[in-house]
Amino acid sequence: MKEIIISRTDAIGDVILTLPLCGILKKHFPDTKITFLGQAYTQPVIETCEHINTFVDVKNLSQYTPTAEAIIHVFPQKHILKWAYSHKIPIRVCTYSRIYAWIYANKLVRLHRKNSDLHEAQLNLKLLKPLGISTDYTLEEISQYYGMTKIPVLPDFLKNKIDTSKQNWIIHPTSQGSAREWGLAKYKALITHLNPEQYNIFITGTEKDKTHLAQWLDALPEYVHNVVGKLSLQDLIALIHQADGLVAGSTGPLHIASALGKKAVGIYPPIHPMHPGRWKPIGQKAQFVSIEKDCVTCKKTPQNCLCLQSIEYTAVLEKITG
Repeated sequence: MKEIIISRTDAIGDVILTLPLCGILKKHFPDTKITFLGQAYTQPVIETCEHINTFVDVKNLSQYTPTAEAIIHVFPQKHILKWAYSHKIPIRVCTYSRIYAWIYANKLVRLHRKNSDLHEAQLNLKLLKPLGISTDYTLEEISQYYGMTKIPVLPDFLKNKIDTSKQNWIIHPTSQGSAREWGLAKYKALITHLNPEQYNIFITGTEKDKTHLAQWLDALPEYVHNVVGKLSLQDLIALIHQADGLVAGSTGPLHIASALGKKAVGIYPPIHPMHPGRWKPIGQKAQFVSIEKDCVTCKKTPQNCLCLQSIEYTAVLEKITG
């Protein structure tokens, strides 16, 4: 095939865990052009991947005329399936669980994400079966196929903050609703127990986080670098590339760190389908902290997750210093 389209139009973390699929496609079809269909705000992540040739903004879909022989709907969207069908893309791969997939796709894969014990990245690879590609990859093997080699340049104002005599760590305390929150008090306890003689700390977050975190940031030690709302996604990728590690919940920055081979420490509840078995960071130095518990209560109280509250800062500190 001359070209294959990968459609994944959701969040950064989801996109990161789809990059190995692109890498394995390139392994089997090295001369095939890989086009990634996604949201504009994830483009900087996609452009770091050596396996992807072209990015298409989903908002510009009506202006894009495909020449691909196949499209893989990793994150099925009805209007995208209709678009691929209308353009008569010969091979249209999708999961079988949506009614509209039976109308607009012609290669259906039996896949139950919500109740599966497989990791999200492993589930993505199941969609390669119609192309004749084995999907039995371990998480360690999958981590070799991110292909995030085209890293943006670190801005000067961040270069001046990197301290090569210490370990540079990023704390990303919020998730914008993509994950359950560990809590700002827990993060503060962690930060204040990291020896400033050994650790150079950065706090990252979005522009929306600035107001929410303002009072908490003001109470942190002066040696902590507050770059909340000051970084583009390109800047964040460049900073993570220069850092030694990152701590966060199940967020895009955590998965970027793991994909770049950093010591990514994720904080997870044991609740399906948010548990680490499904969403933990995958990488040579990736780790996670969770508790073993059959959680029922916290499903009904996401804003006050006792499973996460019971994780003490010492458990995360051990992952950083160990």
